Amino acid sequence: MVLCLRYMGKREDAEDVLQEGFITLFRKLDTYNGAGSFEGWARKIFVNTALMHLRKTDALGLSEDLEQARSLFTEEATPIQKMGHAELMRMIGALPPDARTVFNMYVLEGYSHKEIAQELGCTEATSRSKLQRARIRLQEMIKEQQ
Repeated sequence: MVLCLRYMGKREDAEDVLQEGFITLFRKLDTYNGAGSFEGWARKIFVNTALMHLRKTDALGLSEDLEQARSLFTEEATPIQKMGHAELMRMIGALPPDARTVFNMYVLEGYSHKEIAQELGCTEATSRSKLQRARIRLQEMIKEQQ
């Protein structure tokens, strides 16, 4: 459920994705061949289910202009100060769906920009720009919190 919440942002949407993910998991259980951990295999199913849900609703907004993406990059970086896990997760959940998805995949799941681009059907540059947008927005939220 936590994984679904990170991608979806809203509890109702996360519950839908969780249910769809379990249905997919049970349907594909016979395809798990024991290579790698079961948890990692199941996690990939839930991530893919969340991504499919986001694609269906076009929440990812993958048709971003490259020049617009370049303008999002900033030279100055604000150091993140200590804060509680729950507060940080709330802030991540408040990000726009496209930025939140790329942030989750890159920072929390460890996907590369190349893998993200393949999964989301976008370019690596779009993945990078959405990650940068998420970071900038998180920095703004942290500044507002202080």
